Amino acid sequence: MGKIILVTGGARSGKSSYAESILKDNDNVIYIATAIAFDDEMKDRIKKHQNMRNKKWETVDAYRNLKEVIAAKSKNRDALFFDCVTIMVSNLMIIDRDVNWDIISQEKLNEIEGEVLREIDALMEAMKAFRGTSVLVTNELGMGIVPEYPLSRYYRDIAGRVNQRIAAAADEVTLVVSGIPLKIKGEQTP
Repeated sequence: MGKIILVTGGARSGKSSYAESILKDNDNVIYIATAIAFDDEMKDRIKKHQNMRNKKWETVDAYRNLKEVIAAKSKNRDALFFDCVTIMVSNLMIIDRDVNWDIISQEKLNEIEGEVLREIDALMEAMKAFRGTSVLVTNELGMGIVPEYPLSRYYRDIAGRVNQRIAAAADEVTLVVSGIPLKIKGEQTP
């Protein structure tokens, strides 16, 4: 059983750079990327992330069925790197769904959240079974104003519950603010 480290923070807080630095000296890493290049902005973000990371890390693009992905790809690996939980959540909520988020029923919303949480539980189960270190990156949402649109509120709420679930299972949790890591769970480093 390995170690699970969650790194959270706001947009452009430096969380991915910090999280990657945890594994910087390890070349034997599987990098699970959840982003999908839908537009030029996301293509640029993905390219910047690719340029930052260790070139020896193997990258796998996936956001669902991660238990199977990890089982297939993590053999003989020292570490897993997962970026990012909140993009995974948005993909699970939106891709391949025909939902009018302005009039969604509470029953349908609960069904979608249940699907997301089952994927997260399977991910955490796979990471707990992995013998090496797993580092996950997520966004800390909901620290600002209440979003105007229903989809934004539902996303914020589901992502918040997902982050709580992962943080509870993690051995360490670090919040990155303005590029400064603040350990909020686990052993304090000198």
